[in-house]
Amino acid sequence: MKWLPLLPCVIVCAMLPAQERVRHLPADEYLSRMTAGWIGQMAGVGWGAPTEFRFNGRMVPEEEMPVWEPALINQFWQDDLYVEMTFLKSLEDYGWDVSLKQAGIDFARSGYPLWHANATGRENLRKGIAPPDSGHPQFNNHADDIDYQIEADFSGLIAPGLPNVPITLGETFGRVMNYGDGIYGGQFVGGMYAAAFFESNPEKIVRAGLECIPAKSQYAECIRDVLTWWKANPDNWETTWQRIEAKYNENLDYRKASCGGAKKTFNIDAKINGAYIVMGLLYGAGDPDKTIIIATRCGQDSDCNPSSAAGILFTALGLENIPPKYTSALTRDTVFSHTEYSFDGLLAISESLARDAIVRAGGKIVQDGGRETFLIPHQQATPSPLEQSWKPGPIANSRFTDIEMAEKIRPDELTDGRPDMKVSIAEFAPGWHIEHCGLEMDPGIRATYRGRQRVLLTHPDDGETPAVLWREVAVPTGSAAALHLTVSHHDGGDWQLMVKIDGEEVLNTPVGKDTVVDGWQTEKIDLAPYAGKIVRVELFNQPTGWFCEAAYWGEITLAGL
Repeated sequence: MKWLPLLPCVIVCAMLPAQERVRHLPADEYLSRMTAGWIGQMAGVGWGAPTEFRFNGRMVPEEEMPVWEPALINQFWQDDLYVEMTFLKSLEDYGWDVSLKQAGIDFARSGYPLWHANATGRENLRKGIAPPDSGHPQFNNHADDIDYQIEADFSGLIAPGLPNVPITLGETFGRVMNYGDGIYGGQFVGGMYAAAFFESNPEKIVRAGLECIPAKSQYAECIRDVLTWWKANPDNWETTWQRIEAKYNENLDYRKASCGGAKKTFNIDAKINGAYIVMGLLYGAGDPDKTIIIATRCGQDSDCNPSSAAGILFTALGLENIPPKYTSALTRDTVFSHTEYSFDGLLAISESLARDAIVRAGGKIVQDGGRETFLIPHQQATPSPLEQSWKPGPIANSRFTDIEMAEKIRPDELTDGRPDMKVSIAEFAPGWHIEHCGLEMDPGIRATYRGRQRVLLTHPDDGETPAVLWREVAVPTGSAAALHLTVSHHDGGDWQLMVKIDGEEVLNTPVGKDTVVDGWQTEKIDLAPYAGKIVRVELFNQPTGWFCEAAYWGEITLAGL
């Protein structure tokens, strides 16, 4: 197999004793690789999102792999990205010595929807159970779920060549919602990112991640298995997938502490999904497309897994070596949902924290021939102690004080991330009601969208159930009443607009890039045939492919009433 060559500016003083080794990383190269890592996350989650948990216990057929479009890079509403930015903000506000309790307080106060270990952990925090107990199996039956694993990418991107940083950060932020393998997954991913600043060989990157977790953990066993099976079948990823399925999905001994441990096709355990990250890296062999496609086609959490795989690979590649199709449509000033960070703001805080991490680790930032350079000391990874979620150690009896609950967490002010769509509808289109609006893509009112002010976003509840706006309308006799709609779509998706009056379909039309004019589509429905009647008008935001199915409503007006 051909691996990517290391760039010449990465210098490893390998002849010196380990404790004296210093690696040189020019500051501009760090920025290139870190930027690429964030773009990789966005690319992987954007490309894989239509398949997420639609292929459980089975591979995604080649013909059902989505097609990449450059606009898919703009994943500013993805929980795979914005949740980890909560941790970045804690580091920005409180520094590297942020306490476990403070990390828990910041997470408790988050306002986005959550699932699995994240949701249970935040519920525990809001009940007064502080970390590490909020992630302990006694209180969280999702302890080995994937949650911290999909949120740990940041920990390696701010720690070039410093594996103990993501290990330590896992002990701070991973404890909020996970335990055991659930934490090791995040430390493994963070360790691979840290290694990717100095290593381009995917196998060596994976082995560097392995050094960051306890060797006797089931997680480490899983990754070693994937490495062994890959070497036995280096050109047949499907055979290795079958072996992973047999041991880490069908064998209940390897899924004891995720989602209660019940036998299900659905498997959100950190181990099997971590195996799929590694599948993308090893069988992708340094190719961005192959890496994302294979990690996606493995199934299960098939947007988060290619996100981490691509993030790690893109870090190894650096920005200059990423194909333009992944960068050409990137919007740099859009703010990620539930955060204060635009893409450029995200890069700025990541670089600031990385500089701190290097100095804290005993490194230096110097001018080397007129070029600012990071001198990064060699670090031997020191994994966390071994713990098993199905045989956990004692709880820490960690609780928030009454003052912390009253003044910092303030449960009466918190939400579960569900927007009050009744308020949004009343503001945008008085008299209308909404049903079956899902949580994806952060529904509610947008200040601006495609040149329009105050735009309403809705999203279907699932791949089959449309979001429905409805109201009853009294149509006057002899009027020329009409319903006027102006609608749009997300850059990466489309949807079907259906209008029914008293249950009868009067409009059924796609809304997407091929139907809009200057970004918007206008429709007029004549209500004159219903003169003298009270009718129920329904507007359906119907999903078509379960990806970026948001409806953007610029206008919903009734004229002539």
